[in-house]
Amino acid sequence: MAAKVGGGGGGKFDLGQNSDMNVTPFVDVMLVLLIIFMVVAPIATTTIRIDIPPATPPKNDNSKPPTFISINDTGLIYVSFGKNDIRPSSMDMLVYDLPKALGVGDPTNQRVFIRADRHVPYGEFMAVLNKLQLDGYYKVGLIAENLTPDN
Repeated sequence: MAAKVGGGGGGKFDLGQNSDMNVTPFVDVMLVLLIIFMVVAPIATTTIRIDIPPATPPKNDNSKPPTFISINDTGLIYVSFGKNDIRPSSMDMLVYDLPKALGVGDPTNQRVFIRADRHVPYGEFMAVLNKLQLDGYYKVGLIAENLTPDN
């Protein structure tokens, strides 16, 4: 027979303290959170509707050329009134010249194109763009041309 020499008295069924961490509740909580996020994530995403233009341009029965606003490097503004009719304008006269150039009942619903010389200061270009927006022209196209390296 053996006798216990040191330590506290313990019974036959005394297992002592267990210092190991029980990870089962932690794993259970993590799995529940994973399932919740898997269900909620597709619901929480927001979608933005984007109108993408068709791959082929629509047939245009209208023979009227587009209206351009041109800005040269000296800051002068020109408005096209037809294919070969380009007239000088100014920031204050744009509100009067554009409806005449577009020639429709609701000119603010028409597309206007802006092209500028490469040496036009950004502030002048944005002033024309802001003026168009203040006058109600929101369909504005920017014209970019391919330039050769020697230009």
